[in-house]
Amino acid sequence: MWGMRLTLASLLITSSLLAQAPAANVLGPGPWTYNTAERNTRIQLSVVARGLSHPWGIVFLPNGDMLVTERPGRVRVLRGGVLAPEPVADLSKLSVDVLFDIALHPKFAENGWVYLTYMKKGPAPAAQRYWATTALARGKWDGRTLSGVADVFVADAWQDAQGSDASRVTFAPDGKLFLSSSHRRNAEAPQSANSHIGKILRLNDDGSVPADNPFVGQAGKKSEVYSMGHRTVLGLTVHPVTGVMWETENGPQGGDEVNILKPGKNYGWPLVTFGRDYDGKKVSPTPWKEEFESPELFWVPSVTASGLAFYTGDKIPAWKNNLFVGSMTVGRIGGTGNVQRVAFNENGEQKRETLFADLHQRFRDVRQGLDGLLYFLTDENDGAILRAEPAK
Repeated sequence: MWGMRLTLASLLITSSLLAQAPAANVLGPGPWTYNTAERNTRIQLSVVARGLSHPWGIVFLPNGDMLVTERPGRVRVLRGGVLAPEPVADLSKLSVDVLFDIALHPKFAENGWVYLTYMKKGPAPAAQRYWATTALARGKWDGRTLSGVADVFVADAWQDAQGSDASRVTFAPDGKLFLSSSHRRNAEAPQSANSHIGKILRLNDDGSVPADNPFVGQAGKKSEVYSMGHRTVLGLTVHPVTGVMWETENGPQGGDEVNILKPGKNYGWPLVTFGRDYDGKKVSPTPWKEEFESPELFWVPSVTASGLAFYTGDKIPAWKNNLFVGSMTVGRIGGTGNVQRVAFNENGEQKRETLFADLHQRFRDVRQGLDGLLYFLTDENDGAILRAEPAK
């Protein structure tokens, strides 16, 4: 009888706690106000737009409008802060399986070029039901639509595995284009310079190979490869002071990383990692070796690190040059996504702050807008664009 009473009491307590807990992944109307770890820095987070289907990447047009990619294969536009109901690009000729990132050409005001990275399906070989690779397409924005979208580069990264296929695209200060191609659940290819799987690629704006790439002219190595030994790359951004490209990549259970990219270097996947495999076993006997580049930052447990951006605006002075990293789940538990703020000093990482965890959202991307404020994408069925600004 006593054991039954304990069981009933436990059930009542559990039911009460569940009733009080906010429903995961359901975003309220906002706005929300936060006292942050920095003195005199209160932030208001508000909804700019919602109703997006798993948005992946966002860019800001010179007139203040925004282009947003949706994972199912659509490009949407926000005009005057209002989400247009219909897509603004026809991608039917590209065989898009999953649409990822979007970027503007550095001379967009002159040429109107917009770049998209996606998972491209192709005819499957015998005994395979699925066959796809990373691809980069380019189209021209005329103020209303994105037209003439066509491939400029298709990676040698064909695989039959779905998932583990994320890709980002970003331009460096010298005008070269960085494109990530994830590991695709292939244990050998990230360590082979003769494959585009598990690599960061560096291209000219037309998809051709820059003459100063690290493996140009070397037999048995892909000329497009800039760095290797990467897992699932979910973020690329340029450091505001050094001009060097930084990236985020997911580990399995733990071992999410922020890396500073260097030409020709190997970042170790899957031979070294701080994470364990999904069955709990260690992926590597040690988390580092001298011959591999070590991460600048890492997380254990995993935060499912996604897009990243350095804040360079003046609207929130205490956050100047801080790094912001999206998190989609923590420790593989649903409804735990957040935004990680990392502050640095001359020696490296100084402190981290977890932001917006109370919203229970999957934060897919982080970008700084033309207005000097930070914007975030939530990867949900009812995905949203959120904006952080000083609280009034």
